[in-house]
Amino acid sequence: MSEKAGRIKAAILRALREFDEPAGASRIMEKLAERGIALQPRTIRLYLAQLDHDGLTRFVSRRRGRQLTPKGIEELGRTNVLEKVGFVSGKVDTLGYKMTFNMRDAQGTIITNVAMLDERVLSVALKEIWSVFEAGFSMGTKLAMARGGQRLGDIHVPEGMVGIGTVCSVTVNGILLKEGIPVTSRFGGLLEIRNREPVRFVELMEYSGTTIDPLEVYIRSGMTKTRDCVQTGSGIIGASFREIPSAALSQLTRVEKAMSIHGLGGILVTGLPNRPLLDIPVGEGRVGMVVIGGLNPIAAIHEAGIRVSLLSLAGLAEYQSFAGYRDACRRFS
Repeated sequence: MSEKAGRIKAAILRALREFDEPAGASRIMEKLAERGIALQPRTIRLYLAQLDHDGLTRFVSRRRGRQLTPKGIEELGRTNVLEKVGFVSGKVDTLGYKMTFNMRDAQGTIITNVAMLDERVLSVALKEIWSVFEAGFSMGTKLAMARGGQRLGDIHVPEGMVGIGTVCSVTVNGILLKEGIPVTSRFGGLLEIRNREPVRFVELMEYSGTTIDPLEVYIRSGMTKTRDCVQTGSGIIGASFREIPSAALSQLTRVEKAMSIHGLGGILVTGLPNRPLLDIPVGEGRVGMVVIGGLNPIAAIHEAGIRVSLLSLAGLAEYQSFAGYRDACRRFS
């Protein structure tokens, strides 16, 4: 496939993701035109036929058009390397800045990860999700779910699928930023847990040096042992390493308590000024902070052998669309 054809296919996939429903070539043409891509409907149909063949889109009907498949959503997360370098080095900061959540009235948007799975395996997946939250290895206690035809934030859930939204750990950045505490995101990694306590990072990946969310890489590679953590108290989970100014340490304690009240607590451990945390050095005048990975419940699903599509840092979603994980699981069980 030529570079040009690859770009056009990626643009078509992105256009389909933005619709609330299946879309045909004419509507896709209008969406592409907004991005400066001029294609005739007939040409778009040819590309759509190729995407159907690749299993990335699905023909719904002549009147309604096509929609993304779970494989298409997964592929969309891998396309456009240059854009994704910006994602890991800049989108973290951009989404944190754009977040509108206000802890005083519990209103506004937070950052979400989205996973898609076949609705026929939902009951098994819910047991895995529930166990991770119960064991305290999740980012907060909030969960969002949507059935086929509905939306999770900006993501449309295909028919026959269920969308699961978990709170992204970058939500912590957004909250702290709005409280006047700047955060530097340094690494995403795998954290060894022993007797339910963090011991060390066994893998680290710099956000500025990767083209995909580190935890997503580790999950797809089968490197997490979230279920072991749940069942025995020892294993490997996803986590990230952040830094804040030492001067903000006392304020962080207050903000962290408020975050937990709203079901958004995710700071696992905080270090001391100018001192390494879990053997990771920090800069002068800085404090290290380890935040639990928002995708850990999804990692458990993957470890259980259930096929699931991941879209980390999927965008912003209303805080009110999230419920406590127990209520969300019971509602969909």
